[in-house]
Amino acid sequence: MISLKKVSLCFLWVLCCLGSVANAQPHLEQIWLTEGLNVPESVLVYRAGKANFLLVSQIDGDPSAIDGKGGIAKLDLDGDIDEAEWVTGLNAPKGMAYFDGKLYVADINELVIINIKSAEIEKKVVIPGAQFLNDVTIDSKGVVYISDTKTNKIHRYQNDSLDDYATKVETANGLKAIGSNVIVGAGTHLYLIDKAKNRLQIASGFAQAIDGVESIAKGDFIVSCWPGLIYYVHLDGKIELLLDTQKEGINTADIGFDAITQTLFVPNFEKNSVTAYKVSAN
Repeated sequence: MISLKKVSLCFLWVLCCLGSVANAQPHLEQIWLTEGLNVPESVLVYRAGKANFLLVSQIDGDPSAIDGKGGIAKLDLDGDIDEAEWVTGLNAPKGMAYFDGKLYVADINELVIINIKSAEIEKKVVIPGAQFLNDVTIDSKGVVYISDTKTNKIHRYQNDSLDDYATKVETANGLKAIGSNVIVGAGTHLYLIDKAKNRLQIASGFAQAIDGVESIAKGDFIVSCWPGLIYYVHLDGKIELLLDTQKEGINTADIGFDAITQTLFVPNFEKNSVTAYKVSAN
């Protein structure tokens, strides 16, 4: 069993190699706003060769209902809607990730696998006991991790097999794989869970429960909280509020980040829109 001290030192070493910007003062500048979506929950940046676009999961109904109303929209990087119904026939799709030409989507109690080139659903993997699958991340080896917010679990899917990667992760939601580690937003805490399932708290004190987690290429994170909060998380665990749209009733659900353009994409759940922000430092 690896000690938390060793986990912490290893993780910090990896992030330091990436180069921390802990002393920077990040801020967000709105670039564009796209309206006309149907309860957007998550935004995924897809870049593969000349194919560069955004995928937006659309619940279009009750977030817990198995009703076949959900789907995925395809937008260009400037926010123009290319295909409002790129994929249909889902229920309440939420988090997404891609690997080797396949899109993996969390859909209540199923992991849906979609061929990105053809936009066809290839497989639906029922996860026994799942109640509210919420986010998906994939590591560099193609191992898929899926959070279930209601059962407090993180499931793992590899080689067509399922197992529980972590349990008792209270209200597990946002996920991000980094190397052999998985970053997890659970309630008001941000954790790292390593391959031996050791758990380390990275940051805490968020005013609302975490929804989306994105790694910024220099070792820090941007975290969203669904009611309308976005935070910057520095390497040393310090959190900094970047955006608060709670009074305006603008939700900030499962964010997407484009490292090439340093752009943050925020699905505004109840406003049926996506907002893009430039991330920069003073």
